[in-house]
Amino acid sequence: MTQEVTDLRQIRIDKLNELMAAGKNPYVIDKYPRDSFAKDIVEKFEEFEGKQVAIAGRLMLKRNMGKTSFINVMDSTGDIQVYVRKDQIGEEPFADFLTFDRGDIIGVTGTVFLTQKGERSIKASEVVLLAKCLQTLPEKYHGLKDTDLRYRQRYVDLIVNSEIKEVFFKRNVILRGIRRFMDDLGYLEVETPILQTVAGGAAARPFLTHHNTLDLDMQLRIANELFLKRLIVGGFDKVYEMGKMFRNEGISIKHNPEYTMIELYAAHNNYEDMMELLETLVESLALELYGTTKVTYRDQAIDVKVPWRRISMNDLVIEKTGVDFFGFESLDEARAMAKSLDLAVEPFMTEGHLVNLAFEEFCEEDLIQPTFVLYHPVEISPLAKKNPDDPRITNRFEAFINGWEIANAFSELNDPIDQRERFQAQVEMKEQGDEETHPMDEDFLTAIEVGMPPTGGMGIGVDRLVMLLTDSPSIRDVIFFPTMKPLE
Repeated sequence: MTQEVTDLRQIRIDKLNELMAAGKNPYVIDKYPRDSFAKDIVEKFEEFEGKQVAIAGRLMLKRNMGKTSFINVMDSTGDIQVYVRKDQIGEEPFADFLTFDRGDIIGVTGTVFLTQKGERSIKASEVVLLAKCLQTLPEKYHGLKDTDLRYRQRYVDLIVNSEIKEVFFKRNVILRGIRRFMDDLGYLEVETPILQTVAGGAAARPFLTHHNTLDLDMQLRIANELFLKRLIVGGFDKVYEMGKMFRNEGISIKHNPEYTMIELYAAHNNYEDMMELLETLVESLALELYGTTKVTYRDQAIDVKVPWRRISMNDLVIEKTGVDFFGFESLDEARAMAKSLDLAVEPFMTEGHLVNLAFEEFCEEDLIQPTFVLYHPVEISPLAKKNPDDPRITNRFEAFINGWEIANAFSELNDPIDQRERFQAQVEMKEQGDEETHPMDEDFLTAIEVGMPPTGGMGIGVDRLVMLLTDSPSIRDVIFFPTMKPLE
């Protein structure tokens, strides 16, 4: 902190101390009789004109002119101008008011009127300090531009960058829209454990922790899939859960270690039903937010109108590279071709791994318009049903928009013998060096041995979906408090 900033803070502390010494401690006030909000007064002026109102908010702009002053007060809905006159609020209260600083939280009571310049305003009869701002806020016209500081001090970001607050209002609309959509389809919202002894349902590194009383190593969930499937086994037809997942992996504009996902499962549905659900959901959210299926992300026009494009992963790889990794006579030939394409081939990789590797390297980033990428190789899909016409692939899809995966879904594997063999294959791949494999989960195997009906399931990355629908450049812009390394 610079000496100048330190001095300014001390000046504000001195002002606060003077008020307290005069018996005017703002912190003894535990409630202000607010009855109106800035946005309502401005937008419904005809209803409010001439009426007395009480508002409360943050003092954002102050223009003193002797015995009068114009200030701007910002509350959670917007800001409004307030006209303060010495003869209206009293000599002593006006003297106190002159010590108020930008950022102070105040209460204002007064009459709604229209200024000579035509601005909808409040003529104050009372201005009360409710809390002193001891820090200096960034200037209005420069804002808070340091992205690192914005994420660390989100509370300041929300004050000075009003467009950021709008993003979070839209996030709330999206979350409520998702829940309403699922509820209307007859899905039951449930809660499953975040602390787990076996973090399964995906191939990812978990966060590790320890329960002292049970002397038990535990993990934060990387997905809620296996518990939701247990509920399908238990007799629920349709279930979903929207909540936090945790993956001990990298941070980027698309990744935060703690993120929001919705997973949903429906008995007697399959991956095709999940495609229809997803595209209809996203289309409905766009229409609710903007009244159109056409959205813009970073100047890129994207149309989420149903139906979306459908294409297999292997066909995309062939389209981009001219190589069919399933078409070689031997695995060695397939690996040699992959290496010639500069792909990082690992010892455990088979043809299916190579298809996925080539897809990630050459295809993903070009999938700008909504696209369902179908039929993932069985090696990378340990929880999905094999395609009956080609056992090398599964009835699975990932949905891509703007080059990002936003959803993953499949017809769920409900054959307990096959599932055990897939889990065992994952264990063997881990022994060969693959760090992101699915663990063996004996209790889940027991559950599907009880019998799980044919089921369709899907996971949707909520934060990425919010990014797309709010034109936000980073996942940190749609998470109130993203993961940050402490400054010290």
